[in-house]
Amino acid sequence: MNKSMRVLFVDSTHNKLPEKLTKAGFICDYFPDIEPNEIVKIISKYNGVIIRSKIKIDKAIIDAATNLKFIGRVGAGLENIDVEYATQRGIKCFNSPEGNRDAVGEQALGMLLTLFNNIIKADFEVRNGKWIREGNRGIEIKGKTIGIIGYGNMGSAFAQRLTGFEANVIAYDKYKFNYSDDYVQETSIENLFDQADILSLHVPLTEETQYMVNDNFINQFKKSIYIINTARGKVLKTDDLVKNMQKGKVLGCALDVLEYEQVSFENLHSENVPETFQYLIQSNKVVLTPHIAGWTHESNIKLSKFLADKIIAAFT
Repeated sequence: MNKSMRVLFVDSTHNKLPEKLTKAGFICDYFPDIEPNEIVKIISKYNGVIIRSKIKIDKAIIDAATNLKFIGRVGAGLENIDVEYATQRGIKCFNSPEGNRDAVGEQALGMLLTLFNNIIKADFEVRNGKWIREGNRGIEIKGKTIGIIGYGNMGSAFAQRLTGFEANVIAYDKYKFNYSDDYVQETSIENLFDQADILSLHVPLTEETQYMVNDNFINQFKKSIYIINTARGKVLKTDDLVKNMQKGKVLGCALDVLEYEQVSFENLHSENVPETFQYLIQSNKVVLTPHIAGWTHESNIKLSKFLADKIIAAFT
């Protein structure tokens, strides 16, 4: 490794990442508030760039990055990197899904339990002096069939955490085979449509998966279902979700991500939020969180650690 490799940080990260890289001989420059037009001006000085979700590494930035050897994403998804073009230019792309898989698995389970046991509704009622038991009678996970789509880090972490609930856990992954284990049974998409009571999404956002879960997709399920989405908001078409909630095909949903999120995942598009989103807000069959499934104190450290280890291993 060239001990003078320079790395540009264009978003905030846990200090574990620059610490580990510096210790390994990299020179780290930290500019978490830099704007994209400023990146283009200075990126040629750097051999590596570290991002989260605020900045999109597109063709223009890659073209300006004449000395770039790698792009590191502190997180799981790579949708804000033009990976194909970067690869053509000989630039390695790293992410760190191992760092927040545990957090996502726990969040998905927590959201399912919250939804099934009316926890948010019941908590609000008790705080307001209402003691309603029959109206908050819950549903058990035991005996239900949970269909996972995408059996990578996140899907497998969720399946692992379902151990002990005595549910039937099945998974479909278009790009993986022979992954049945102690936690899940590999299945076809047709069988998942036929058997699932609960659908949990764990796929990256790509051209193939954008709005994958739409009206046609939902109505291929034999049963009425519950939907959990801790993946990316645009995997699920909100208008079609609400349409199927209104007619009873979707019995409830738990959404950590929404298609209305901005690129940074830290804000919603505040203008022209559609009526369907207002429906979700007002429904007691919906659990909503602000893209925090992988956002724990522990994952903050692990995301940086795993990413640093991959970069160091590649350039040592």
